[in-house]
Amino acid sequence: MTQANSAPGFKRVPRSHIVTTPACARVRVTFNGEVIADTRDAVELKEGSYPAVYYIPRKDVTLQRLQRTTHRTHCPFKGDAAYYSIANGPENVAWSYEQPYDEMQEIKDLLAFYPDKVDSITIA
Repeated sequence: MTQANSAPGFKRVPRSHIVTTPACARVRVTFNGEVIADTRDAVELKEGSYPAVYYIPRKDVTLQRLQRTTHRTHCPFKGDAAYYSIANGPENVAWSYEQPYDEMQEIKDLLAFYPDKVDSITIA
């Protein structure tokens, strides 16, 4: 079955491995001692030999602390990413795939954070 919005990356490299699974853990993101995100509903994404990335539902993120930026990136496997900064904090600290390719719908509208731009991302 052909997907309407299939990722070109998977077409070019069909053996590429990107795996999403429920994190089955509590994921917390803090900045300057403040909890920015806290969830038990994260999605863990593993891509090749890269460290796992945890995508967090917006309902579990303090969205009023984030400001959308004009920064954008493109991944041939996931799609176009939108970025967010922490108000009065680091720029482009989090990203989200709001219209991901069909193969990556599990991360649609979830937010992931750069570990080097926040105080901590703890998985417990």
